[in-house]
Amino acid sequence: MSRQPDVLFISHGGGPLPLLGDPGHEELVARLQGIAANLARPSAILVVSAHWEEPVPTITAGAHPSLIYDYYGFPDEAYEVQYPCPGEPELARKVQAALTQAGIPARLDSQRGFDHGLFVPLKLMYPEADIPCIQLSLTDNLDAASHLAIGRALQALEYENLLVIGSGFSFHNMQAFFAPPTPESQARNEAFEAWLADTCCSTELEEAERHHRLVNWADAPHARYCHPREEHLLPLHVCYGLAGRPSHTRLSATVLGKQSGMFHW
Repeated sequence: MSRQPDVLFISHGGGPLPLLGDPGHEELVARLQGIAANLARPSAILVVSAHWEEPVPTITAGAHPSLIYDYYGFPDEAYEVQYPCPGEPELARKVQAALTQAGIPARLDSQRGFDHGLFVPLKLMYPEADIPCIQLSLTDNLDAASHLAIGRALQALEYENLLVIGSGFSFHNMQAFFAPPTPESQARNEAFEAWLADTCCSTELEEAERHHRLVNWADAPHARYCHPREEHLLPLHVCYGLAGRPSHTRLSATVLGKQSGMFHW
């Protein structure tokens, strides 16, 4: 039996800015590169991206997916980024099978490319683009319990040396990113980050309580300030559903002036 995969939730930054030398992303770039340097090289990577929503969980199944430049208003170089990693159709089929066996309808998409939730962080972490990758969508109901169940279903995956990355953002209020910082906005950001760190990492919590907290994440301090819409948080739910235990490592980076967390299981 293959060992459980490495599971990471990362904050992936604002669009292509981590690749464009933006000063507000220097800490994030360093964190992502440091994470990769300290991991065993994976044989394949499964990315759950905040930038893809479907009625049912959907998995990229093409052998050579293209890139989707799903951001707007950036310099030309942002649309010339290349990340020619191969797909991994066998892994895609195994993900579909694991979900289906758990009673979660899932489908394969052999045409869809990789969005920036995959290629921006992976270009920093694994710049050689030589590790096969697949991408898994969120579901468009944005239901926390459903995404925890998706992660739990992935525990049945048999794939040696797999890395699973939830690519989202622990803080994702676009207006707040570009508004002048205030003591109040900083306190809101820090209070939610502290709740998230305790929820994901505390060894004193029973797993049932951790699960309950994540289902009811909107009750956390300033949750809806930090996530007016939850799509950037839900990859974390998939990660915890898969791991089923406290995160052993939390990393933090200041991104565009806001504290952002990452978790490793």
